[in-house]
Amino acid sequence: MRRVAEKIEYSATTIYLHFTDKEALIAALCDSDFGQLAERFAGIARIADPIERLRRAAHLYLQFGAEYPRQYEAMFLRCAGRGAREAYAFLQGILREGVEQGCFRREFRDAELLAQSVWAGIHGVVALEISGRSEPWVEWRPFERRAASMVDALITALTAK
Repeated sequence: MRRVAEKIEYSATTIYLHFTDKEALIAALCDSDFGQLAERFAGIARIADPIERLRRAAHLYLQFGAEYPRQYEAMFLRCAGRGAREAYAFLQGILREGVEQGCFRREFRDAELLAQSVWAGIHGVVALEISGRSEPWVEWRPFERRAASMVDALITALTAK
């Protein structure tokens, strides 16, 4: 907390007037960041086609993680609370609607399993990017290409007839 206070040119005492400890400060920052992500999702919530909404949501999520890697790490790897549940619920809703409309292959009728799989694929791309990709034996392609490839692969696999 002292380092935070130094960075923002306040006393640590002032910070403790607003936050009980470091975890409370991080939780408040995460809530703010989840609010920003929710605003981005709100812009696509009215897209009628669930597949297009899924594509756009995945790209927004990937873009957010690439633009704000420290915030993403805190949000999804340190303090995944209400905001993470809401982001996941947004994804679940898209996939549930897609299942109800028959957008996915017959074997993909479990919207919860779809949500877990899509979340893992998209989250994995971001997590590998922000972790520093320590595997020197992998010839990493640019993030934008890996992100687009994952979205395309997931959607193609789920919808191919």
